[in-house]
Amino acid sequence: MENITYSVEQVKDKVAKAFPAVVFDDARMETRRLYMTADRSVLFELCKLLKDGLGFDHCSLVSGVDYCDKFQTVYHITSYTNNITVEIVVDLPHDEPEVDSVTPLWGGANWHERETFDMFGIIFKGHPDLRRLLLPEDYKFFPMRKDCPEGGR
Repeated sequence: MENITYSVEQVKDKVAKAFPAVVFDDARMETRRLYMTADRSVLFELCKLLKDGLGFDHCSLVSGVDYCDKFQTVYHITSYTNNITVEIVVDLPHDEPEVDSVTPLWGGANWHERETFDMFGIIFKGHPDLRRLLLPEDYKFFPMRKDCPEGGR
């Protein structure tokens, strides 16, 4: 990739052109921060564009949220060259909490995805080693889910 710098507006324009269905939260947009919501079917390709086409070289967060009727995965992806962080939110159905892994793009996402799997039961398809990180392998519950019984029993 060439060493080109981009503004938040330029990143937004390039993402919008490549992925017209991505929704931007313009009310929250800042000088160095961009917020977007994407469908899980385009997440990996969106992240690939960010990494390979726009110089986003670090995934600092992959986390989950349980809203009872749906899950969300939240990603913070940073370009140190551009000094921009992008937040991507992906909605997942509660009965099929699966999304593509971004670990092939950013190796550091490995542990974040494992922790999110361990706490919420969200499946990261294509993850190289998706297993529990904090809890025993035979633990039957996901403690950050709102339907988890108290004490995990």
